[in-house]
Amino acid sequence: MKLHLSVDEVLSTTRAVRKRLDLDKAVPRAIIEECMELALQAPNGSNRNLWRWIIVDDPALIAELADHYRQSVKELWEGQAAGDESVTAGVPGEDKVLASAFALVENLHKVPAMLIPLMPGRPDGLPAFAQAGMWSSILQAVWSFMLALRERGLGSVWTTVSVRHEKQIAELLGIPMDQFTQVGLFPIAYTIGTDFKKAWRKPLSEVLSYNKFEL
Repeated sequence: MKLHLSVDEVLSTTRAVRKRLDLDKAVPRAIIEECMELALQAPNGSNRNLWRWIIVDDPALIAELADHYRQSVKELWEGQAAGDESVTAGVPGEDKVLASAFALVENLHKVPAMLIPLMPGRPDGLPAFAQAGMWSSILQAVWSFMLALRERGLGSVWTTVSVRHEKQIAELLGIPMDQFTQVGLFPIAYTIGTDFKKAWRKPLSEVLSYNKFEL
């Protein structure tokens, strides 16, 4: 079932969904594949379609991935406690953001499915222009996938902390690490309610300049 949102509504209300993921409702593979078909229409480098996509819907594998996610968050949190700047420092409603993040940690093993996008090659040690070409050949496709989920009453959240355990996850899922880089881990579930609103953002006047950089 589609929500029949306008393009502007989809673009402005596709939120990072953590607490409002419906953990009890199954997600048919057909719906996921429908969203993936749309995602694959995104532009990619030289239109070579070298990306790979893994959908995980085996509960045992989901539980193992959730455990790697949990351990990765623990490592990140311990690093921040040792002096690293918090990733949410200065964000309005920081406590709310953190509560939502830890709610996902506690419930990730219950999600019906997960997506792990893979881009070809390794960015390790490459110059910025080469890395830019690699990332720009998959990020927009992942976002298109999330937009397609939103229109169908599903949600996800962009997470990257699991890449701390990229090697372990590669071994678990049979990913050749010398050939592919994990982009992140994306839970997939129907949302509890579909009434998502625009999020807080800095005003355009603070982040936009014309013809030269300004702070």
